[in-house]
Amino acid sequence: MAASFPPYGVWPLSVLAVAGLALVLRGRTVRQGAWLGFAFGFPFFLWLLVWLRSVTWIAVVVLSGVEACYLVLMAGLMVCAQRLRWWPVWCASLWVTQELVRDRLPFGGFSWGRLAFANTGSPFTPLAALGGAPLVSFAVALSGTLLAAAALAGHRAWREDRRTLRGALRGAAALAMSAAVLCAGLLVPVHTNAVGHVRIAVVQGNVQQPGLHFLGRPMKILDNHVQATLRLAADIRSGKVQKPDLVLWPENSSDLDPFTNPAAYDKITEAVQAVGVPVLVGALVDGPDATHVQNEGIVWDPVTGPGAHYTKQHPVPFGEYVPFRKELTKVVSQLNEIPRDFYPGKGTGVMQIGPARLGDVICFEVAYDGIVRDTVNAGARAIVVQTNNATYGRTGQPEQQLAMSRLRAIEHGRTVVTAATSGISAVVAPDGRILQHSKEFTQQVLTADIPLRDQKTVADRVGAAPEWVLAMVGILSCAAAVALGRRDRTRRVTR
Repeated sequence: MAASFPPYGVWPLSVLAVAGLALVLRGRTVRQGAWLGFAFGFPFFLWLLVWLRSVTWIAVVVLSGVEACYLVLMAGLMVCAQRLRWWPVWCASLWVTQELVRDRLPFGGFSWGRLAFANTGSPFTPLAALGGAPLVSFAVALSGTLLAAAALAGHRAWREDRRTLRGALRGAAALAMSAAVLCAGLLVPVHTNAVGHVRIAVVQGNVQQPGLHFLGRPMKILDNHVQATLRLAADIRSGKVQKPDLVLWPENSSDLDPFTNPAAYDKITEAVQAVGVPVLVGALVDGPDATHVQNEGIVWDPVTGPGAHYTKQHPVPFGEYVPFRKELTKVVSQLNEIPRDFYPGKGTGVMQIGPARLGDVICFEVAYDGIVRDTVNAGARAIVVQTNNATYGRTGQPEQQLAMSRLRAIEHGRTVVTAATSGISAVVAPDGRILQHSKEFTQQVLTADIPLRDQKTVADRVGAAPEWVLAMVGILSCAAAVALGRRDRTRRVTR
């Protein structure tokens, strides 16, 4: 399963992994199923989240163990669901149930490892335009469980000669349905028609050093982005580069609060005035009180200065804030490296940046369905992902996050532009194609004409409804299996 995700990206392995888990759960008790779920989930997350070693290996092990617990519950419930007819459908629904809960609990959830994020360039991907990431996950899981059903039917037919034909037909039917689910996404139209274009420049200024302490000396990261923007301005004046309508800087492109540090304010103003168009600046801003800081994208105009801003809504627990800080810092001293908690924003990131109404999403927020969907429904005509992956450079994490941008592009029919401090910055078309991307740990400027779209996809309109329906189907199937099991036991006792 882990190899189906970037940086490997062998998406067919996600279908085979689901099928394999379904096969080993067949005929088990619920307790055995739960243990097998852990045996599957823990090494999967350990491999998938190995990029957290940049912080500490303890984080890799602990988070992998926590995430595996969700697969423990799912596998136990799958054992129950397999006792019913049409069990591949119920088991696929339970994958959605597991992802729904893991996406929300605890502390706002952690979305890494969803089946949809392994399938951002597969035949399943266009289904995102109909039901978002949950529908893609369901389709992948259904194709896998149907593949398992085909294998079971074929094995049974091979062992029981007198039922060979019937078993073979069942196996062939399950295999055909698995293939049909795989190909269903190819029938979904991906809308890319535009009602306007805007020319953008993405500035990747780079950092002083990779790893946890990427900041280096104060003002270094800001200097990098200022110098790259000044060179862009010089290229525009010389005619080497066409003047953009707006410029995008990444998350943390200013490593000092420009509102409390006059030198930082002046440097940003110098760069913005030199390029002569609005710049979306990423900065950590003090407030709203002495114990908090806000992660913001700020529209900086060459004439009027800083204006509209977006504050990150979903700070990362144990990365950008510490739950139960007083108690946990006594046990885990490394948490003291997060001196102040990030204060969450309350609104979407839709802002007018020059001639375009764009939606800002900051870093890990691209993994959460609701944040991106609300931004599009609030009027964003294209999506900007400001991110800082310097801590996790060359670990596979930037590739995993970029894959999420590809899925969001198709899900919402919008261009997604990723602006990263150290890479990977990229321009993703509404059909999910990566049009341009930067290398990691280089200073680079990307320029592109991107389409602006107003049309909403079906996924935008139906919201989270498909996810909740599929999740409830999974839960109800388990309830039905338990009820039928009790009825059968009662009948045997009365006989």
